This record gives sequence, C-alpha cells and structure tokens, in this order.
Amino acid sequence: MTSNASRTAVIDSAALQRLIQEGRGPRLLDVRTPGEFRTVHIPGACNVPMAVLREHRTELLSHLDENVVLVCRSGSRASQAQASFAEAGLPNLRVLDGGMIAWESAGAPVDRGSERWDMERQVRLVAGSIVLTTGLAGLLVPGVHLIGTAVGAGLVYAAVSNSCAMGVLLSKTPYNRGPRTDIRTVVKALRDKP
Repeated sequence: MTSNASRTAVIDSAALQRLIQEGRGPRLLDVRTPGEFRTVHIPGACNVPMAVLREHRTELLSHLDENVVLVCRSGSRASQAQASFAEAGLPNLRVLDGGMIAWESAGAPVDRGSERWDMERQVRLVAGSIVLTTGLAGLLVPGVHLIGTAVGAGLVYAAVSNSCAMGVLLSKTPYNRGPRTDIRTVVKALRDKP
C-alpha cells in the first residue's frame, strides 16, 4: 500500500506479522540508534542506524533486494532511510507504518533489553528543561527567556520539516550511542539472512 500524502511505500503491522508467520518475512532494517534498538526490536531485525546507513548505503545496496522493510520508532526516520535508498537506486523498500509504536500496540512479538527512554521522550525532556530554566532565569536576567523562544522555534521547525536537530545531537550522546555499529557486522548479518 502507498500513502498518498508522502508517496512512501508502507506496510502495516498486521500485514508484516502475517508475512513473518507465513515464512515470507522480508528483511527488517531498524534505523534507530543502538540504544533504542537494544531496548526493544522486532525479532530478526538488523540494526542499521541512520548515520551508518548514510555513510555506507552503497555497501548495503549490494546485500539488499526490494523485499526489505525499514523500521524506526514512528516511521519518520524509516521514511528518510527509504528516500536515501531510493536516491541510491533501490526505490521500492517499504516502511513499517507507525513504526515500533504501531508494532507494539498490535501486540506483535518483540525482543526486549534494558529499558531506555526513546528519542522523542529525551527531546521533550531537554527542550522542556531549557524552556523552564530560561523562563525562570528570565525573571532575574532580562532576555534569557529568548533562549526558550529559540528552542520553541526549533521544535516548530522540527514538526514542519519532520526532522529534529536536537534528536540528531542526542543520538550522538553515550546514552544513545552504545557500541558502535560496525558495517562489517551489519553486512555479515545481511548475508546470513535469507
């Protein structure tokens, strides 16, 4: 199925789960950070964070066909990954509609690790803390509240552009990074999966 709004090919959780149960499951590439992936992921998914994907997409292309579903938290990063692969010559990859949020809501199977805050929650904490702190400091120091205004403007831009600079910065912190994703390990995992 294709979303008319974004022209991104999507597959919903029920259809993907049915394919997996029938033994016709596509390869699953999870483009979230290693920290997010370790917290919860679809069994059999391969973690290829966006930074690794962007840097090594041509290497990955030779190990992929069009039977791939891209996964992230909500579908946004997976749609960006789909666009990146389409630019590189693999246009028909699908995105899990609603991402891991929809997958878990459907009661589909997951592998769980240690609990971590997802990226959206981290962005809300950092942005909210900056706005609260600068708002209170602005009572004592004139003009400091404008920092909170700038953060608010950044959040509006993030919503309109469907990208988030703060999320990109937070993904580079040790909390989210975890062990570096090695492209050789990813390629080996892709070769080993049918």
